[in-house]
Amino acid sequence: MSALFRITLPDGAVREVTPGTTPADIAAAISPGLRKAAIAARVDGQVRDLNRPFDGDASLALVTVKDETDALELHRHDFAHVMAEAVQTLYPGTQITFGPATEDGFYYDFAPAPGRGPFTDEDLPLIEAEMRKIIARGEKFEREVVTRQQLIDRWNSQGETFKAEWAAELPEGEELTIYRQGEWLDMCRGPHLESTAKLDPAAFKLTRVSGAYWRGDQKNAMLSRIYGTGWLSKKQLDAHLTRLEEAAKRDHRKLGAEMDLFHLQSEAQGSVFWHPKGYMMWRQLEAYMRRRLDAHDYQEVKTPQLMDARQWEQSGHWGKYRENMFVVPDEIPNTEDEGAIVSADADMMALKPMNCPAHVLIFRQGIKSYRDLPIRMAEFGCCHRNEPHGALHGIMRVRQFTQDDAHIFCREDQLIEEVRDFCELLDSVYRDLGFTDYAVKLALRPDKRFGSDEMWDKAEAELREAVLSSNLSDDIKAKFEELPGEGAFYAPKLEFHLTDAIGRTWQVGTIQSDRVLPERLDATYVGEDGNRHRPVMLHRAILGTFERFLGILIEHHAGRMPMWLSPVQAVVATIVSDADDYANEVAAALKAAGIRVETDLRNEKINYKVREHSLAKVPALVVVGKREAEERTVALRRLGSQGQSVIALDELVAMLSNESLAPDLARNLS
Repeated sequence: MSALFRITLPDGAVREVTPGTTPADIAAAISPGLRKAAIAARVDGQVRDLNRPFDGDASLALVTVKDETDALELHRHDFAHVMAEAVQTLYPGTQITFGPATEDGFYYDFAPAPGRGPFTDEDLPLIEAEMRKIIARGEKFEREVVTRQQLIDRWNSQGETFKAEWAAELPEGEELTIYRQGEWLDMCRGPHLESTAKLDPAAFKLTRVSGAYWRGDQKNAMLSRIYGTGWLSKKQLDAHLTRLEEAAKRDHRKLGAEMDLFHLQSEAQGSVFWHPKGYMMWRQLEAYMRRRLDAHDYQEVKTPQLMDARQWEQSGHWGKYRENMFVVPDEIPNTEDEGAIVSADADMMALKPMNCPAHVLIFRQGIKSYRDLPIRMAEFGCCHRNEPHGALHGIMRVRQFTQDDAHIFCREDQLIEEVRDFCELLDSVYRDLGFTDYAVKLALRPDKRFGSDEMWDKAEAELREAVLSSNLSDDIKAKFEELPGEGAFYAPKLEFHLTDAIGRTWQVGTIQSDRVLPERLDATYVGEDGNRHRPVMLHRAILGTFERFLGILIEHHAGRMPMWLSPVQAVVATIVSDADDYANEVAAALKAAGIRVETDLRNEKINYKVREHSLAKVPALVVVGKREAEERTVALRRLGSQGQSVIALDELVAMLSNESLAPDLARNLS
């Protein structure tokens, strides 16, 4: 008789089963209702197919739709496979490549059949209809273990050259799997639902088509990427589509054009052309952040953008991060018409992708004592990262950006307090900027990392303690979670994820506890014992980058920025030309009070002016006519309001002057 496997359930109960038993068998043995509800299994912490037999003793937790994160990923993965089958059914000769689940859906990359041309959005309704036919057939997802050579032979015989190329690079001896749904198959690690019938045919929608290079390399063939969104139910899908509609209205690129804030163009891929109004928002945000840092004893510095490659080698970035760096030869380029512009002998320099090594070099200037610590060194540093063209997105993901960066050099005994103080400063800044809902996540050690396990144990424990002992609200602490493997190669980090007005999350702030870089760059201070010691280096940012955070702010507020951030805080508009002189007087009084004001004296109807300035998201429209000029009053219209209030000029100036103060300045006056 074969040895029995011991399967431990979440409540601690143990079931002894024969080899060949599946999680589905155990679910059925517990109750018919559980068997019906189960969609997959978590075996020793890993999500697996419900009908995949146990390999030996294991822990088991059954996955149902109530386990929404796992359930959504399973459904989206299945939708991706169904979409790929539909495309190949409708368009024979199409090659498949990769098709993962994503944060809110799925996609698949296809190489269209020769002569067909790329897929377009017009193809999507037909593909959706074919997907629903496949779902209705209820094809089982069946897992099969294969060898690498079997995969290569299969793909070559089917003309799947991209899949054959990928299969040829897989490791020898590794267990490889394919998944079938009826006659169609793809190589896949899984897991999957039991059959396509488990999918709700009304819970998905194909959303768009874009170009994508094979394996993300612009030197390779261009493929067609078809995106879809998939959910557990039509209700969830409808809610998501509503969010997308709202997000489209809030798109920072659309609002940036309407409000004349910035533009982007191909002459500077991934860099932003800030217009006066957009840069005014930047300046106000930067001034606010500078005041907050000054109040918390940060010392602002400025470091070079271009540094010798040897410095990046010493810091470790050259080996770990070089593919994302812009490299520059350190020589005068050839000015002749013929010959290479630069020689092969040039020393290499690189535009900095981050400020950290430069800050260590400042710290190393002169002798530092334990009494000098902590040193909080801040820089609004311009950095460059070589992001792929296809990854660029408005001002949210760019190649040139400015970080609200700072590094805290501290002693071991100061670390927890410094992290705790940072968390509380960050909390205050987010609330000032209109974000009351955010989550704190601890990103733990990755597989590839510098430093010993003992060092990582200590660093992770310190960050955990700092959050839990801080004055952050109980609601924020209750959402605290840990992310295995998500830390940087040199340090664990705390991540701060904002939730915006329409429920989207954005990872912005971070603080990383680093003992590696001070060692690699030989940063020391003289301790109380007279010996040299290494400081701990805390890498921290609150906004992340100004570009991305301003994009988030624009979308969060739907362009209706808080008064203190609005590039134009008020417009004085005339009803009749007889009020022009008074309008200029009103504008002068507002300007003298520090309010950013413009006048609109055009010979246009007032309703036209109201619509135009509302589109530009001006918070206050000050309307004046002949009566207002005689009575020295104004009619004040607020953005988004249909009504207006008539108030005295002096009252208007005092009111808008108070409202236009940044939150920190307003607190200082209260």
